[in-house]
Amino acid sequence: MSPKAEDRKPAPIVITGISGNLGGLLTRRLHTRHPIIGIDRRPFEGKPKDVVHHRIDVRRRKAEDIFRANRVGALVHLGLVHQPSRSGRAHRDQNVLGTMKLLEYCARYGVRKVVLLSSAYAYGAQPTNPNFLSEDAPLAADLNTPEMRALIEWDMYAQSFFWKHPHIETVILRPVHVVGKNVRNAPSNYLRLTHPPTLLGFDPMIQLLHEEDLLQAIALALEPGKRGVFNVVGPGEVPLSRALRELGRTPVPIPHFLAAPVLRQMWRLGLSAFFPGDLPHLKYQCMVDGSRARAELGFHPEHTLRETIRAIL
Repeated sequence: MSPKAEDRKPAPIVITGISGNLGGLLTRRLHTRHPIIGIDRRPFEGKPKDVVHHRIDVRRRKAEDIFRANRVGALVHLGLVHQPSRSGRAHRDQNVLGTMKLLEYCARYGVRKVVLLSSAYAYGAQPTNPNFLSEDAPLAADLNTPEMRALIEWDMYAQSFFWKHPHIETVILRPVHVVGKNVRNAPSNYLRLTHPPTLLGFDPMIQLLHEEDLLQAIALALEPGKRGVFNVVGPGEVPLSRALRELGRTPVPIPHFLAAPVLRQMWRLGLSAFFPGDLPHLKYQCMVDGSRARAELGFHPEHTLRETIRAIL
């Protein structure tokens, strides 16, 4: 192929975490318009035939070879560990160190666009939070849990990369609680509980985002010229009690002084799927302002609040 023909060929998009539910959905949305190269140690069930999948760890040299051998146009980094673990070590080893390696490859091999998926969790549920937090608000999640420490370190490193490499269009998305039939994160797993624990006397406002609306936000972030940090919010806010009622759940109110020690012990013993580090989100609100994403990305959720809540059923 001549150099001119090579220049006209669409540059591939590298998607990490491609074998996960979100990675699979995004791949099926993009692969007819862009060449896709996936990186994920897990098998990719139902992989489209035109998608290349490398079953490797992003921290290994073979991952760098992918960037060296291909004229990569964009990276969408979904390969983060989100599920709480009982050790917490995987969150820093894979999330932080893995991302550092990937961004190093992007800078070294001339990748023009980087889309990084963070979380509004990083702001933290605090009693002093205003009604809506902007992207400039401090990341104040509870540092007593290794998961939150790793998330904040990851987000801060992503912001540092954004400022150090202005020639790369870096987009950091901080979505609110993402829900959907394909999502297996902590908020979705909590809302799937038949008898979810709640804190007696507390009913915080929450924000939910449909998984398909998150895919729309990622696709918009990939467009040329888009860069910056963006909160991604759904169609509105709702009290936690109303969301549980809409789903037909029967909550179990627990006195605040008992909740932490009881749920922490149940988690350690594997008797509960509820992660005790999420307790502040049952007590205080952590709502964010999505106006920047609306104005600069052109993002508008396509699903109603009721559709979003019921998406996990």
